[in-house]
Amino acid sequence: MTSPRLQKVYRLLENAGLDGFLFMNRANLRYLCGFTGSSGALLVTPRETVFLTDFRYMIQAHKEVRAQKIVRYRMATEGIVEQVEALGLQRIGFESETLTYDQVLHLRSKSSDACQWIAETSGLHTLRSVKDAEELAAIAGAASLAAAAFEEVLPLLRPGCREREFAFELELAMRRRGAEEKAFDIIVASGCRGALPHGTASDKLIARGDLVTIDFGCRLNGYHSDETVTLAIGTVDPQLRRIYETVLEARHRALDGIRPGVALRDIDALARDYIVAQGYGDYFGHGLGHGLGLEVHEKPTISSLSDAVAEENMVFTVEPGIYLPERGGVRIEDLVCVTAEGCRRLTRLPKDFQILSAA
Repeated sequence: MTSPRLQKVYRLLENAGLDGFLFMNRANLRYLCGFTGSSGALLVTPRETVFLTDFRYMIQAHKEVRAQKIVRYRMATEGIVEQVEALGLQRIGFESETLTYDQVLHLRSKSSDACQWIAETSGLHTLRSVKDAEELAAIAGAASLAAAAFEEVLPLLRPGCREREFAFELELAMRRRGAEEKAFDIIVASGCRGALPHGTASDKLIARGDLVTIDFGCRLNGYHSDETVTLAIGTVDPQLRRIYETVLEARHRALDGIRPGVALRDIDALARDYIVAQGYGDYFGHGLGHGLGLEVHEKPTISSLSDAVAEENMVFTVEPGIYLPERGGVRIEDLVCVTAEGCRRLTRLPKDFQILSAA
């Protein structure tokens, strides 16, 4: 029986009028055939799936890959073209956001005149956007692991701790609990550095009166998590407390508005319009969220520019923020799964305003 994941590719082939599709993106390879190595290709046609790789990965491929045929190549382009011609394919799609211009030129130069290599983008954007039960369990597991690690090291977050030291201890805690890798460079942005949306951990010492934004996640079984908390080190400036409450309410409004069929731009607007109404619209300059799974950033995008709608079992972040130059900032982020009635949080850390000891 054909897997539901391959069925999505067959629909893509039919809608785009293609004889076959060449996949080389690592996340797509893992999603469609299970391959976890760094060099491979998958040809999918309505009749056959062919996986290709080099000598280094042949043993691994025979253990991991779900395909009707596994082929070893010495040179990737030549091996791919040989299979394309053996299958009699003429219209072959490829991942236009993955293959370089030179790679496409090389494929075309080695192919017969009958072969047409056709760039495809739009059809791929929805390939992995709706998760199956196995994926949802993997993402929830990664989020749970990361949260447990964060709770373990939270007592270290006090005046005199360096941002970089806290990030290092958090990464170690995730690794000790079984994470394959941190999901991205951990953000620890305290005090005025909180105005940096991507303020990766620095040598700055955390001080009394700081708000500290911590954005972190891990990879587990190939899938990622992503969560952000902002915490107070003792008593903070009333304006910082006000922007925290503003971001928290914006988050509530967005979460309450998520359900199947709602335009993703409208979910963004629920948070953004509230922040604008409170006078902070100029200080929230990024989209509300992004999809997540085998990659940290994948479709869908939750922003004013999105033209998609929420679907059941989509997974994405909800992360409103306010960033005041020279003062500080707040971001609060949860990872959610769209359900039939609304959404379910996959992240579990509390998001109400929390004051840590400044002793």
